[in-house]
Amino acid sequence: MTGQPYFTPKGGLPEQTQLLTDRAVFTDAYAVIPKGTMRDIVTSLLPGWTGMRMWVLARPLSGFAETFSQYIVELQPGGGSAQPETDPAAQAALFVTEGTVSVTIAGTTHTLIAGGFAYIPPGTEWSVTNSDQHPCSFHWIRKAWQAAPGVTPPAPFVAQEQDIALIQMPGTDGTWATTRFMDPNDMSHDMHVTVVTFEPGGVIPFAETHVMEHGLYVLEGKAVYRLNQDWVEVEAGDFMWLRAFCPQACYAGGPGRFRYLLYKDVNRHMPLAPLR
Repeated sequence: MTGQPYFTPKGGLPEQTQLLTDRAVFTDAYAVIPKGTMRDIVTSLLPGWTGMRMWVLARPLSGFAETFSQYIVELQPGGGSAQPETDPAAQAALFVTEGTVSVTIAGTTHTLIAGGFAYIPPGTEWSVTNSDQHPCSFHWIRKAWQAAPGVTPPAPFVAQEQDIALIQMPGTDGTWATTRFMDPNDMSHDMHVTVVTFEPGGVIPFAETHVMEHGLYVLEGKAVYRLNQDWVEVEAGDFMWLRAFCPQACYAGGPGRFRYLLYKDVNRHMPLAPLR
């Protein structure tokens, strides 16, 4: 089995002759972080890791993103961490875009290639290593699991995106489909991570306006996205950060598929006071 082509940033710096004009946007309703902003000088490091750097795409900010953080982690050969997570309330979703990642969850080791996915419940011991001879890269989505009456945290699992059947959106003849890592009917999950695929010409034919917050990382292709009152061009490597209720729609103009990794918060009452 071979991995799919997913865009992975490489860092570096632009030439001194390059124009400063770019597509980066940060508004009260949404943000667009283009691939060209993911350079060496904006990476972050974490204690307890070796041979790593990461780009922080999203983090909780008062009045904006409230539910999650998302990183792109790059590991050199031999790099990793024996204790990646220091918050016992945090659950994790990992999605590999390049190379080979070894993830040990509750004592069981899994080897993930590009397209590999792992879900790790809160309070679970896990570690991650690049045991290959080439660099690897993966997305790491973190969210504090929100308890609910009669609901226990989900079990850990791993999956391969290429092995999951696409679910076609009704009435679209396959031009708009999703790859769902979590079962939508499983109330133990309070977040969903999916891969959304549009064939050329596919559209979201109305302005979605809903309570779920979104993180969207473009894995492949290009499209025009409607965000609030603006039409924004996006391409592979770009990240979009959508506040709850931000109107959103999409037109995938081609010439190839347009695909993105999507985060949203689900399946819980709206808190009427700050979560503790």
